[in-house]
Amino acid sequence: MTLIFAALVCMPVVSHADEPSGIPPTILPNIHGKSLTTPVAWGAANGVVFAGVGGTVNAPYRDEADGAAVLGIGVGDPIKNLGAQIAFISLDLDGWEEYSMSLHLHHDFGGGMAVGAGIENVMLTDGGDTGESYYAVFSHGFQGDMFATETGASKLHFSVGVGSGRFAEKSDEDIADGKGDDGTYVFGNVAYELFNEFNAIVDWNGINLNAGLSKTFWVDRFPLAITLGAADLTDNSGDDVRFIFSVGTGFKI
Repeated sequence: MTLIFAALVCMPVVSHADEPSGIPPTILPNIHGKSLTTPVAWGAANGVVFAGVGGTVNAPYRDEADGAAVLGIGVGDPIKNLGAQIAFISLDLDGWEEYSMSLHLHHDFGGGMAVGAGIENVMLTDGGDTGESYYAVFSHGFQGDMFATETGASKLHFSVGVGSGRFAEKSDEDIADGKGDDGTYVFGNVAYELFNEFNAIVDWNGINLNAGLSKTFWVDRFPLAITLGAADLTDNSGDDVRFIFSVGTGFKI
């Protein structure tokens, strides 16, 4: 379930089309995914609808893949006051019987800086393979000509935050396998735009280290954000390195 949020974080920057007059010029974050399994402060707003699917091959301590799908909307104005990103998630792509929701509130300070806070995995039905997680996060897109792309976006981004739930508590399988009870409660991610406009991403989700690539392609006027990566790169959790992926899109209504 936690990996579906990679699809969520691919889409928010698409909503940052223009800044209103009176705000100091800012090098905006680029439009590619900036995280694999951790939140970023930027979020969807101003009527942006987004959807995506994500998954892992294989799921931890299992011999089969697992995946989830998301549909959400961003409302409000994070530059003038506050944006709110609301997402509904299907945790069971086989039977479509388990659903949860998440809420992400965010504010953009300009200068490439934003803060966000939210809650993940509020169950709407019985079941689910993880509990609620709360978090707060700060994100920054580096400013200055040395960090600017040819299109005027920032190449280098990072986020750091604190959280409970999946950022702090290891699974029963990890505990039984002698990997300890608790994570770091602190998470973070770094994304840098390489040649051909790919973001190289490294993130620490409080439990383990992950790395991957993300790029947003344009199909007519619609963005298609694709993120691929490897999760559980250390022995801190899980039983093996896993392939993870997400695909997301969005549009403004």
